[in-house]
Amino acid sequence: MKFFRFIIVIIVAFTAASCANRAAGPTGGPKDSIPPVVVRSSPLNGALNYKKKEIQVFFNENVTLDKVTENVVVSPPQKVQPVVKANAKVLTVSFQEDLQDSTTYSILFGNAIVDLNEKNPLKNYVFSFATGNEIDSLQVSGKLYDAENLDPVPNVIVGLHTNLNDTAITTEQFVRIAKTDDDGEFVIGNVKEGSYKLYALSDINRDFKYQPGEKVAFYDSIVVPEVNVIQQVDTLWKDSVTIDTIQFKTVQNFLPVGLKMRLFKETKKRQYLVKSERPDEKYFNLYFNDKQDSLPEINPLNFDVSARFLIQKSINLDSLVYWIPDSNLYKQDTLMMEIKYKKSDSLFVLVPTIDTLKLALRKQPVQSKGKSKVEANLVKPLSIKSNIAGSFDVYKSVLLELDEPLALVDTQKIHLMQKVDTLFKSVEYSFAPHDSINRSFVITHKWIPQQSYELIIDSAAMVSVFDRVSNAEKIPFKVKSLDEYSTLTIILDSYDPLAVIQVIDSKETIIQSAKANQSGTVFEYIKPGDYFVRLFIDSNENGIWDTGNLDTRIQPEEVMYFSKKLTLKANWEMEESWNHLDPEWLFRKPEELMKTKKR
Repeated sequence: MKFFRFIIVIIVAFTAASCANRAAGPTGGPKDSIPPVVVRSSPLNGALNYKKKEIQVFFNENVTLDKVTENVVVSPPQKVQPVVKANAKVLTVSFQEDLQDSTTYSILFGNAIVDLNEKNPLKNYVFSFATGNEIDSLQVSGKLYDAENLDPVPNVIVGLHTNLNDTAITTEQFVRIAKTDDDGEFVIGNVKEGSYKLYALSDINRDFKYQPGEKVAFYDSIVVPEVNVIQQVDTLWKDSVTIDTIQFKTVQNFLPVGLKMRLFKETKKRQYLVKSERPDEKYFNLYFNDKQDSLPEINPLNFDVSARFLIQKSINLDSLVYWIPDSNLYKQDTLMMEIKYKKSDSLFVLVPTIDTLKLALRKQPVQSKGKSKVEANLVKPLSIKSNIAGSFDVYKSVLLELDEPLALVDTQKIHLMQKVDTLFKSVEYSFAPHDSINRSFVITHKWIPQQSYELIIDSAAMVSVFDRVSNAEKIPFKVKSLDEYSTLTIILDSYDPLAVIQVIDSKETIIQSAKANQSGTVFEYIKPGDYFVRLFIDSNENGIWDTGNLDTRIQPEEVMYFSKKLTLKANWEMEESWNHLDPEWLFRKPEELMKTKKR
């Protein structure tokens, strides 16, 4: 009896264990990381005299497609893109237009082909065939960079033109194309013998031609593809002194290789009036799409031609504010006028044009509840804004900005006070307009580090053209200590008078910029932290980096980066020598600044 009880206990225990294992389910093996494998195709990859408009590729497992439009590129480019489909283990490509005679076709799949379950990509798979009796086999390779910051640029079309005329990029499709990979690198394969012009193109509308507004790059020299066949000797040794066998290998070197191109966007934009508005009775705004060489001409239609405006202008004259000092005019509900300016035609040529504007005053907000009519009609005091912070930089000037242009400034009512011992004493300062309509002003003074100051503005020190009066203001601040800054000196080993050196942060924001000095370029008053240095060659000496121009074949101005990060400490002076022409660092930048990372 005891024996039978023992047997029953054993059976129950095994049954419970079995159930527990079933509940846990299979643990599974290692995750599949192997991409799909091609087992055959119709036709064979590299087939000759193939005239059909469909190809099929068979794989060892079920596949699917990822981002076909972004990944798949057909060379030569097609006006109507082929239809690419995946069904189980079969990939089908169906051309939608007739194939050209005696032409090599390449289908670059990029990372489009992935296995169905784990999405492992078959990277950079290329299928080629020829409609004639030979397949073109030359190739051109290189790397594409962003011209302004030297980041490698992925996913951009790179193409060849047999037409060596500079206008071919705007009128004809490429004869052979490829796409840059994640590292900005490209290989244009199956190229015929001949001479070519090489371009890169962001090709927003996918017509394989340059359109204004697209990014572009061009290689200055004519490209002539070729192949060098080299015999290499491979010696196998039995031991350290005895040769076993000598093998000879044939290696093909395709040239040119390692071509470097810089992608840029032209500043060329269509010029037109974007918007006109009158948000307030006292002024109206005009916004243009591009910079102007001169102000537009205004011809009044329902008000006096002698009307005077105070014009607040942006640097490029593309944003204009017209202040209206005359109360009889600004009380008018609608202002009608003609403006004459230069507008771009379809060929980007500026031609005189006239627009008629009807500037109606925006409806004023309804009077707030709880306010009397008297309170609502009270004139608000003139608002004054400044750039003063509690801790003020020793190198800065004080900037005052008013919300309306001024008719009167009484500097006798503006006082700059410095704390001496325990008392504030008046100090001299310089006061000057910062714009052409007296809406902003600059106060300059040679600040003493670590000293306390007060800017005192008496009541009615400023009166606007609309008779609004400023209130009294008292703004205390303290100037920073010199110990809170760092100084950096950059010495170029090979001095270039056209070089402009820039100190930038990790986001490539320009902290300071200066023309290179032969004895060393000094950057003072830098806040402690991590910085980088770059320079550009200011070919036209206008002090700013300029992009390229496709029409005139002007490349973007060259940019170089110092090789390492600089950590600046408080109350510290650092000096660095820089060989900006070092071949190892041309077209390179510190890894910390790279925006395109390897996947």
